[in-house]
Amino acid sequence: MSEPILQVKDLRINFKTFAGVVQAVRGVNFELNAGETLAIVGESGSGKSVTSNALMKLIPEPPGIYESGEIIFNGRDLIPLSDKEMSKVRGNDISMIFQDPMTSLNPTMRVGRQITEVILKHKNISKSDAKKRAIKLLDQVGIPMPEKRYKQFPHEFSGGMRQRVVIAIALAAEPKLLIADEPTTALDVTIQAQILELMKEIQKTSNTSIIFITHDLGVVANVAHRVAVMYAGQIVEYGTVNEIFYNPKHPYTWGLLGSMPDIDSNSDELLRTIPGSPPDLTNPPKGDAFAARNEFALAIDYEKEPPMFQVSETHFAKTWLLHPDAPKIPIPEAVAKRIEGYLGKENVLNGEKTIRN
Repeated sequence: MSEPILQVKDLRINFKTFAGVVQAVRGVNFELNAGETLAIVGESGSGKSVTSNALMKLIPEPPGIYESGEIIFNGRDLIPLSDKEMSKVRGNDISMIFQDPMTSLNPTMRVGRQITEVILKHKNISKSDAKKRAIKLLDQVGIPMPEKRYKQFPHEFSGGMRQRVVIAIALAAEPKLLIADEPTTALDVTIQAQILELMKEIQKTSNTSIIFITHDLGVVANVAHRVAVMYAGQIVEYGTVNEIFYNPKHPYTWGLLGSMPDIDSNSDELLRTIPGSPPDLTNPPKGDAFAARNEFALAIDYEKEPPMFQVSETHFAKTWLLHPDAPKIPIPEAVAKRIEGYLGKENVLNGEKTIRN
């Protein structure tokens, strides 16, 4: 088996604030292979965006502190690198698509120039060749009349088209890893579907590895190979997309899946929510951080943090419910029905079912 393109080992990131030290990321581990899409999901404040920004060393120091861990990209740990050394990695090897395209684009510059600047910085080619590549990129990301659009400003594009421009910029230097931080949140559902299809096509044609950050598990079903579920700065469940959807093991994952809107559900039916709020990470709770919101919590959940139990060769979950002595609690029926309704499948727990083509 080939070496993973990215390995994150025991990553811990803190932030010094007036209220105390926020333990934003608490021992995160995951791997990413070439040509693979990993989705990192969780509520706001779970540590998803801090983790993704850390991969490009975009955490400002201070107030941020890389407390411990390794981010090994192509065999090299990025954490010890200086900002000058990281500038050669950013854009060239790792690129990022942010949530709001208007914060990523310079409103005073034509979009073509914004793309060609990235190409010229990272590739040893002429300005005319850079322009040709920029126009080709605009066409590749589905922007009609790319020669004309090349000369236009960001305000002349719709929200969906601006996000396509941002994707073109991210692809300009042909990165090996693309990080997409909630890239469709600000878009309507029709444009969202188009952007997701575009990213899937990019991943297939260029063999680019993608980390997709989102709070929407419905999006995950369409784009990911593997899923990491984050809660309170930790990964609490990790597995293939089929394992997470058809055989989820952590009560928090059950809650996220149960919160997905179902197009076939009765209009009078209330949408399920996870009770309570995430913990204060300036003072993380003793034991399992999800215990206070978990209707299936055991006594040990309030005393001791659970280890990461192995469900299969590729599936892991951080819950005491997987301990051999724990009571056997099946996935709640209401959650199973919600998943079935969303995915249009009859048997949620059938591991042979396939979501992603």
